[in-house]
Amino acid sequence: MDLSEVDLNLLVHLDVLLREQNVTKAANHLGITQPAMSNALKRLRVLFEDPLLVRTSDGMAPTVLALNLKPAVREILFNIEKVIQPERHFDLNSSRVFRIMASDYAESTLIPNVLSEVRKQSPNITLDILTPSDVSFEDVEQGRVDMAINRFDTLPQSFHQKTIWSDTFSCLMSPENSLVDDFNLDSYLQASHIWVSKTGFGVGVGVNPNDVQRLGWVDEALDKIGRKRSISVFTRHYQVAMLLAQQHDLVVTLPSRAAKLKAESSKLVVREPPFEIPAFDLKMAWSPLLHHNADHQWLRHLISDIASQES
Repeated sequence: MDLSEVDLNLLVHLDVLLREQNVTKAANHLGITQPAMSNALKRLRVLFEDPLLVRTSDGMAPTVLALNLKPAVREILFNIEKVIQPERHFDLNSSRVFRIMASDYAESTLIPNVLSEVRKQSPNITLDILTPSDVSFEDVEQGRVDMAINRFDTLPQSFHQKTIWSDTFSCLMSPENSLVDDFNLDSYLQASHIWVSKTGFGVGVGVNPNDVQRLGWVDEALDKIGRKRSISVFTRHYQVAMLLAQQHDLVVTLPSRAAKLKAESSKLVVREPPFEIPAFDLKMAWSPLLHHNADHQWLRHLISDIASQES
């Protein structure tokens, strides 16, 4: 096929069609008629020798080829836009709203310093902090949410990502806890524990205490040495976990940066875990739709700079 025979506008149509998976919505997005969009889809099907979108009981769905084309088409269009559009810089007087999905851990340890620096550099900016339960992968992929900051097991291949920092684990407990002066693996396992975690996206479900593989780093690390702790309460909020740890007989094992927030508290003491727990990465992920956006680049660089200062 000769590239000169290909209408590059068709790639724009394809990009929107794959995003909306609806001919009418895609036409409205581009400001053209529904018949014109249907004609574009017909031409695309001939070009790629594939139906691209097929009708199902749930509406239009992309074919395997279409799913493989999606990130490549988006990258091609980004590169074209970057070439033909003049370089633009973020306006520090902007009143833009940035929507950030942040885990409770990230919100406690990172966001306060981000907000402080944002207010210094661009005081009219608004940060809208969402929880993992508020957001889906699609929200981030479509650019409805600017970025997600969390610990991720997996991310869609199309996402851009950057490691914010690596963190270890610490234990928090009341100074009245009998473990304070005799903190070892045996006493740790005899204690009652607070489990805390919320990773990934979407609405969470109840935890099965016997499903070690889904309990996370702490319990997987114990399982590797053939041990298991007794969990009395499960929570998804680090601040709540640290508050509960003030009870005289409870222990919470959580990321060290979160534990550091309570290091000066007279109601809690910090101890190193009596067994090895692998470190983990806090990551920032965003859509390819926003990768070259000047406003977005400014915020990403600001967050990265703050994180590097705290490492």
